[in-house]
Amino acid sequence: MTDRQTQLEERLADLLRIVDDLSSVVARQDREIDRLTARVRMLLEREAAREAEATGGVVMGDERPPHY
Repeated sequence: MTDRQTQLEERLADLLRIVDDLSSVVARQDREIDRLTARVRMLLEREAAREAEATGGVVMGDERPPHY
């Protein structure tokens, strides 16, 4: 084998390792995005339910809430 061929094979091995590492990172990020998307969906549903149950009254910053 020539030195050039050895260098190319070493570089190829490095690039394959890098691709495998990046693939693992992308897979982990995909799982995290799915988890965060589900969490945001749950929070949006919770907020929508809270708004649906609200009496519709708005408390201004300088007003006392009715329980005072």
